[in-house]
Amino acid sequence: MEKESGEMKQSRFRRICVFCGSSQGKKSSYQDAAIELGRELVSRNIDLVYGGGSIGLMGLVSQAVHDGGRHVLGVIPKTLLPRELTGETVGEVKAVADMHQRKAEMAKHSDAFIALPGGYGTLEELLEVITWAQLGIHDKPLLRRASLAPVLAKSLSLLQLQKSWSKN
Repeated sequence: MEKESGEMKQSRFRRICVFCGSSQGKKSSYQDAAIELGRELVSRNIDLVYGGGSIGLMGLVSQAVHDGGRHVLGVIPKTLLPRELTGETVGEVKAVADMHQRKAEMAKHSDAFIALPGGYGTLEELLEVITWAQLGIHDKPLLRRASLAPVLAKSLSLLQLQKSWSKN
């Protein structure tokens, strides 16, 4: 919700998909950003759609949204259940067959997308929704966060590093 002339304004988005890592990351600023984003979604009455994990940045953003009283939908491939779900889950968890179905379900239930720091999986999810938009499969916006550029830069430099390793 946004304040406009002293009144609260409803966001045009009801559900936002957040792509992020199942790791906490090496910088505490990543963790802070996940919690801050969760709280911001709550303040604007926006529900969360995410990768379904209870650990790492996924766990932090989902817990913040859930603690704020908003609906949380986690979509997770059955093969990742033992790895990314530890302890208590928050909100609704939908187990799907594979990563492709995960991305399709997340996109289906979302009005927009945001990416926080993550690894190759986060980068791949982000690039797929960008590609879908380019192909006209959806017209949902990718909302920018200050942390998005470093995520892409880090991921692309890791890809370059991996290519140099595979040559040896």
